[in-house]
Amino acid sequence: MARNATKGLSPIGRAAAVIVALGADEAASVYKYLTEDEIERLSVEVAKLEKLTPSDLQEVIDDFYGLCTTQKIISEGGVLYAKDILEKAFGPELAQSYMDRVAGAMQTRAFEFLRKAKSRNLLMMLQGEHPQAIAFILSYAPPEEASKIISELPPNTQLSVIKRIATLDSVSPSIVNTVETILERRFSSVVSFDMTEIGGVNHVADIMNHTDRATEKRIFD
Repeated sequence: MARNATKGLSPIGRAAAVIVALGADEAASVYKYLTEDEIERLSVEVAKLEKLTPSDLQEVIDDFYGLCTTQKIISEGGVLYAKDILEKAFGPELAQSYMDRVAGAMQTRAFEFLRKAKSRNLLMMLQGEHPQAIAFILSYAPPEEASKIISELPPNTQLSVIKRIATLDSVSPSIVNTVETILERRFSSVVSFDMTEIGGVNHVADIMNHTDRATEKRIFD
């Protein structure tokens, strides 16, 4: 396996290579923190790996180290601080590559609970919030849900929220995590769960479909 062939490995393939490089004892320690599904997928990928040369393993480990370092520095100091430190450590091109990959993953995970919320529930909870707070939250919501919420806001608030979303700057992941924790706890009864519909016309129709004809006629009359 040529050194540059490792660049064609999928993310889980690279994770499998890291597991191989760690050795059996260290890998077993890592497995303790994984779910059964993750262990199964990773084990299958380990079995599929071709024989890796020492240089292949070193390339994967170096890349893994760079990503871990990047995530730690971004989490502790923010994006701008990380950019300066990482460029000095890895050079501009590699530093940007690490930051893009880590930032993408962190952006996907942040405010994950918003993706389980329905727009009407989010709208209810955002009523009366400051436009800056609404903008910050909606910048992590799915675009289709954010658009529904914005369309229901008062015209002046709509403009203010859109302007703030457009001008949002880099925010330290530590701040994002703090806000996310507060909001998830605050909105837990509304947005932390995929809520079940209760009642409504459809539910009545379903009930009537299971009612005898005499009762159905009397109720509708």
